[in-house]
Amino acid sequence: MTATAAPPTSAPVGALSSRRLLSAIFALLGVVMAVWGSRMPAVQAAAHLGPGQLAVVLLAAAAGMVAGLQMGGRLAHRYGPARLLAGPTIIFGLSLALLGMCRTLTSLCLVAVVFGIGHGLLDVGANSAAVNLERACRRRIMSSLHCAYSLGALAGAGLAALTAWAPYHVLFATVGILTAMAAAAGLPLIQSAAHLDTPAQPDPTQHDDTPQLQPRTVWLLGFLAAACLLGEGAAADWSAVHLHTLHASEATAALAYAAYSAAMVAGRLFGDRLNARFGPTAVARAGAALAATGLGAGLLIGSATAALFGWMALGLGLSTAVPSLISAAGRGGPRAVNAVAATGYLGLLLGPAAIGALASLTTLPAALALPVLLAAVVALSAHRALDSK
Repeated sequence: MTATAAPPTSAPVGALSSRRLLSAIFALLGVVMAVWGSRMPAVQAAAHLGPGQLAVVLLAAAAGMVAGLQMGGRLAHRYGPARLLAGPTIIFGLSLALLGMCRTLTSLCLVAVVFGIGHGLLDVGANSAAVNLERACRRRIMSSLHCAYSLGALAGAGLAALTAWAPYHVLFATVGILTAMAAAAGLPLIQSAAHLDTPAQPDPTQHDDTPQLQPRTVWLLGFLAAACLLGEGAAADWSAVHLHTLHASEATAALAYAAYSAAMVAGRLFGDRLNARFGPTAVARAGAALAATGLGAGLLIGSATAALFGWMALGLGLSTAVPSLISAAGRGGPRAVNAVAATGYLGLLLGPAAIGALASLTTLPAALALPVLLAAVVALSAHRALDSK
């Protein structure tokens, strides 16, 4: 789907309410994922799962997500991404509530697949709708929408920490049901937000289904998204462990991911303004260079303080990259967004395991050079993806 070139104009009627709606959906996605991840040890203990069995549950959720991403790309292309907002959010929320009721490996795997499918469908719908709304508004908004996700994740992690004394199934049921209710309540707003499906007047010289990206560009966007999301997975699973190996206290080690997340929120909060002023290519390259040098320096210095600042630099540096890659994928329609998201999530899902395998062969600091090297690749290659057709 193409858009005619036009001078910047004021946002179309209803665009502000649509932006608030999408921000809420991104935030809910972050809350649910953070609540699920933060109480994972309680889920493991209640079902008496060993590490290998827990890995099977996570693999089931990942498989469901990949299936949801594949289905979502086709559905968004045929019916429009707005159709993938309310229903998948309801599925996502209710499946979280059901996960709190599961006490066996089999039941956890079955519900985790549904949870992953809802996540994948919602991810494609929200990102494709965001691309359309961004084009309708003729201004950069993707970074702020992903900022809403990061804020939701921080809120969810904080909520899980504050309610750690309570049974986890109560938290899962409360958050899950409220999420489903919020999606149902927002259905009239979703149905009335036409520009979530149609960003602007189509170019009469082109067909709506004509791809505007070469396949090699889509794959490059996906590879760079995977490189960035591998860094996110590394921060989530290994940052605290890294500081612990440097003899940091438990409290300081726990601050590592919080510092990374806070830096990412700050970067995404100002990312749209930076992209509008300097262009997404320059911002993505500079940010990735900051990520590589910051975390690299933290690994080389080898102190807890340097490592903490290194993880902050990684979060700040990579904060605008994935939103810019998703926006660029939007030139090829929902299927391109789906392909980039699916490839990107491979980095998030497989990256921490790869780092663990490398750490078992070498050392953890040496293994953490992987996200440093990939951030450097993003810095060197972003222009080829973001400026290509």
